[in-house]
Amino acid sequence: MEDQQVGPLRFHIDFSQPLYEQILDQVRSAIAKGEIGLGDKMPSVRELAQELRVNPNTVMRAYQELERDGLTEKRRGQGTFVTSSPEHVRSFRTALAAKYIDNFMDQMESLGLTWNDIQSYIEQKYDPEEGGSMR
Repeated sequence: MEDQQVGPLRFHIDFSQPLYEQILDQVRSAIAKGEIGLGDKMPSVRELAQELRVNPNTVMRAYQELERDGLTEKRRGQGTFVTSSPEHVRSFRTALAAKYIDNFMDQMESLGLTWNDIQSYIEQKYDPEEGGSMR
């Protein structure tokens, strides 16, 4: 399926994967990257469900998890908003980075690579001459 823009959020939904997890992961990522700002209003559950053509319960479940993460907050009568706490977002982003590193290291170790091998591959791919961008 193609990308869909819903308010400030962009989604790429693959109907062969669990929808709740995709919505949750994509919103978490957008908040962590700052694509949706602190205190910004989230699309309503109904609006997001209609735009993505998914069951509202699927969106509601993702929104509940975002609230448990401390990334969003409900305001009675106004809707759901991204947290206004930069500390919550920074903490979540740090935890997410640690999770990605753990997954990466597990995969590299499953290939039988040593730390020196991993470092070497990263140095080959990472180009500080290009301002720290990936090649």
